[in-house]
Amino acid sequence: MDVVDDLSLVFQALADPTRRAMISRLSGGSTTVGELAAPFAMSRPAISQHLKVLERAGLIERTVDAQWRRCTLRTEPLDEAVAWVERHRAEWNARFDALDERLRELKGKTDA
Repeated sequence: MDVVDDLSLVFQALADPTRRAMISRLSGGSTTVGELAAPFAMSRPAISQHLKVLERAGLIERTVDAQWRRCTLRTEPLDEAVAWVERHRAEWNARFDALDERLRELKGKTDA
């Protein structure tokens, strides 16, 4: 089995629109699996697979409350993903700024 880092698991989980929709629903608070699954036209096993991916990425926590299985959003992995994007955004913006400056220099030479 391949060793996958936590950030890769988060991005893999976020890559699917159904899982992103589940995360959005959970941002309003913890809910039962049945309530979470209600708007999706898919089988229970398919819902379960999506929940396993989210749980493996650390994005949700599943608990048992009497006969109900509840899901709760965990934001820490999302915070780590945001931090990674922000670190790289600064680098990318600096590179684009440097490219813009270089293009202005080249344009100035051709205009002269």
